[in-house]
Amino acid sequence: MLAKTFGSALVGIHASIIIIETHVGQGSKCYLVGLPDSTIKESIQRVESAIKQIGYFFPRRKVVINLAPADIRKEGSGYDLPIALGLLQASEQTKMIGLSDYLIMGELSLTGEIRPIKGALSMAIEAKKQGIKSLILPRENATEAALIDGIAIYGMANLRDTIRFLHGRTQTPAKAPHIPQEALHYEDDFSQIKGQEKAKRAIEIAVAGGHNLLLVGPPGAGKTMMAKRIPSIMPPMSLHEIIETTQIHSIVGKLSSENPLITERPFRALHHSITATALIGGRTNPQPGEISLAHQGVLFLDELPEFQRHVLELLRQPLEERKVPISRAHGTVEFPANFLLISAMNPCPCGYFHHPDKPCTCKPYQVDRYLHRISGPLLDRIDMHLEVFPLKYPEMFTTQASEPSAAIRDRVIKARTQQQNRFQHTPKIQTNAQMNAAQVKQVCVLDSTSSSLLQTAIEKLQLSARAHDRILKMARTIADLAHSSTIQTKHLAEAITYRNLDRENWSG
Repeated sequence: MLAKTFGSALVGIHASIIIIETHVGQGSKCYLVGLPDSTIKESIQRVESAIKQIGYFFPRRKVVINLAPADIRKEGSGYDLPIALGLLQASEQTKMIGLSDYLIMGELSLTGEIRPIKGALSMAIEAKKQGIKSLILPRENATEAALIDGIAIYGMANLRDTIRFLHGRTQTPAKAPHIPQEALHYEDDFSQIKGQEKAKRAIEIAVAGGHNLLLVGPPGAGKTMMAKRIPSIMPPMSLHEIIETTQIHSIVGKLSSENPLITERPFRALHHSITATALIGGRTNPQPGEISLAHQGVLFLDELPEFQRHVLELLRQPLEERKVPISRAHGTVEFPANFLLISAMNPCPCGYFHHPDKPCTCKPYQVDRYLHRISGPLLDRIDMHLEVFPLKYPEMFTTQASEPSAAIRDRVIKARTQQQNRFQHTPKIQTNAQMNAAQVKQVCVLDSTSSSLLQTAIEKLQLSARAHDRILKMARTIADLAHSSTIQTKHLAEAITYRNLDRENWSG
């Protein structure tokens, strides 16, 4: 007899429907075909033990299990459950109603318990596209997948309960997870930061327009402290952003039944020892790296010159295209990588170059060599470079209250709303930083005075065409924060001040 069930395979962050055909006939061997990996081949042992534990048997006849289409590589242990159900149906040990109407995935333990899988949300999205109305998934994954409207998600704890359900026992589908509408609470708040008004202003502009930022300053200036508070001023995530971000975290197994959704913008702080694969993703079956896990959030690189240069260079293309392609012999997958890059560094090996009080002990060539650890092309892709200096003693212990994150976040949200209205007919553009050259020319119009100022800055600082456009984008964001429909000279002048590393005196 032949039985058919549906499963799913992950390709990047997307899923493909897999047809699992099981035939039991004359013979004595078991064949598992359709480009399965070693984990799937091992499923026969898990399936045999699981069905024996609940009173069934593994047929001692010829069993052929085909995973179609055969040209898609299948990986992982999630095929255990559909294989077990197909095997019981094909061997006529039980008759399950509408087995082929469900997409079914789940790993089996030797006792028949169903363990969670990766990528359940992506599977639910693809099932809906393909017209599949119901999914049977591990109980831990049900809430995550229930985020998708229009399909019923049934969470199962074990193989026995799954068979009973397919015999007709009623069960309530999983409920969609709660998405908080109120602003999230953050323990780290900008009200805890004394002084540093220039740096706070730069961070506000960076978040409002999606501009990458590099903070340069000596140890103890508060660079890391301010960076860690950036999520508290970012706008809340839309439903589309929540789904896309949750998909990425789901396929790497970073969700749980207690936290089935990513509703808080990611903040990924990386150590400088990170490898290229961990940063951009990879492996035989490509998995997302840190830049994709930071999608719709912040990627923070502290001590930027200490990262391996070839690792940093891998950021160049994702910073421009906001996605990362990973090629392997069997194909290419793309992972989204739309993140805000926040980085920090000391100005020199000793940390006190340009310090107002402490002398720098580095030789000129040491300062140059340290700065040159960051290539010009990468630096050119960072919109804002700002020097940060330690506070004076009276500033550290002032009783004057600092502005809370909530007030800054309100201004950021209003500026983002203006940008959403501006780019409403170009859905791939969300912020000013994402504008292409043609849009910059159309949106960032300058008067004659501002044009002369920009020309002088470009010639004096010897900026590239890319830096020219980035200044205009920053000026447009500054104008948005000021609720101005046009870019004024003061907006452009402020934008130019955020290119500190382009100054002539930034050398040893």
